[in-house]
Amino acid sequence: MTTPIKSPVNNEKIAIDMLPELLVGHDTVVPTLTGSRRYINFDNAASTPTFAPIVESVNSFLRWYSNVHRGTGFKSQLASWAFEHSRDIVAEFIGADLNQNVVIFTKNSTEAINKLANRLNLAKTDIILTTLMEHHSNELPWRRVGQVVHVGLKENGQISRSDFLSKLKLYGDRVKIVAITGASNVSGYINDIDFFAKETHQVGAKILVDGAQLVPHRRVQMKSNDPVHKIDFLVFSAHKMYAPFGVGVLVGERETFEKGDPESVGGGVVDIVTLEEAYWTELPEKEEAGTPDIIGVVALAKAIKMLESVGWDEIIRHEAELTRYALERLNKIENVVLYGDKDPANAENRLGVVSMNLKGIPHALTAAILSYEGAIGVRSGCFCAHLYVKSLLNVSEEDSTTLENEILARDRSNVPGTIRASFGIYNTKDEIDHLIAMIQKIASGDYRKDYLLNKEKGEYYPPDFEFNFPDYFSI
Repeated sequence: MTTPIKSPVNNEKIAIDMLPELLVGHDTVVPTLTGSRRYINFDNAASTPTFAPIVESVNSFLRWYSNVHRGTGFKSQLASWAFEHSRDIVAEFIGADLNQNVVIFTKNSTEAINKLANRLNLAKTDIILTTLMEHHSNELPWRRVGQVVHVGLKENGQISRSDFLSKLKLYGDRVKIVAITGASNVSGYINDIDFFAKETHQVGAKILVDGAQLVPHRRVQMKSNDPVHKIDFLVFSAHKMYAPFGVGVLVGERETFEKGDPESVGGGVVDIVTLEEAYWTELPEKEEAGTPDIIGVVALAKAIKMLESVGWDEIIRHEAELTRYALERLNKIENVVLYGDKDPANAENRLGVVSMNLKGIPHALTAAILSYEGAIGVRSGCFCAHLYVKSLLNVSEEDSTTLENEILARDRSNVPGTIRASFGIYNTKDEIDHLIAMIQKIASGDYRKDYLLNKEKGEYYPPDFEFNFPDYFSI
């Protein structure tokens, strides 16, 4: 077991090669069928682990922890200052003009999009233009408030610009909002937000960017004072950017949230309450009912500071290098099918999200083997993007209907999907080497053949082997 290196002091530059040992749990050993092994995490697109400086910042704050706003004690005043200072750090991070924009803290991106959908005062006949690439969080909330129209895909899985333009022309001023992901959590494609924003604004609509995948990997700016290319609304989550404490961020135009009632009501959102009336307070408190996740907000602010210390050029260079290396090696393995952009030379223009399948082997079985025999954490399935994954896998309407009936009958044996390896700023080529070695073994049939299938869950597990979790953690 290695000893973690000392955390950098405030404002000290953090080099990429320092990150693996600054990672909390970087030397964690887990059980496998062949003995204990160091755990390798390639599930960063779902949630990222955290780093020692973030934990240290949280621990330092905990001694001062108190509830925010209206408390007169020193700790409450300090906590309120830290909370609002963190909001300023978030605003500066994404270039929000707080004269025009408001930064609202939620529990995650999903809640942020739901809040926005409920606050736009849309009519059922209004058009929300979204795409077949979207995460369910940027799809399902819109179905409740208006008419959702989907932009189609090109054969390679990218959003079809021509279909987007034709639908804008077809629906014109009926389009009230374009809801689009900044980057795909399935294929790693990065969308040209400037293009989509420009075309959206030309028809008088507003644009929401789901930045949950993009913001941790690229510099994203609101461009509040650029009427052509500005992002009207942006959401992202702390748990995907190394601050896994349950905070989401919704940034948007102040005027949208100044009008009307808040989406949730209760403590903290009012100035006066009588038996007959409630008078709402000012933004952002108006949209943050109840006690917020103060610890999570502080952790997010520290994570932002840490990302900026590493530097975006270094982050992009390192993640592109990992992605290029992985694609070069995966392209050489027979029976591996890659989805999305397979070209290693284009690694800098995409995220380190690699979805794949092995011919003849169910995706859930591949993921299970990687875990039980290789101590590698990946994700398998449709990644809360069913429409997109079914498009990439060319699932027919007939097969889709059959699958729906099977799932409703609690049989997930044949659910389509892929396995997804997603890279973070702390991952290394050595870890990719281990992933490749395991993929090669699985592709050649060199794995245990007695895995059992839990049909209801659609998950595989080895017989006579069980993780005893209390041996590793107890509350």
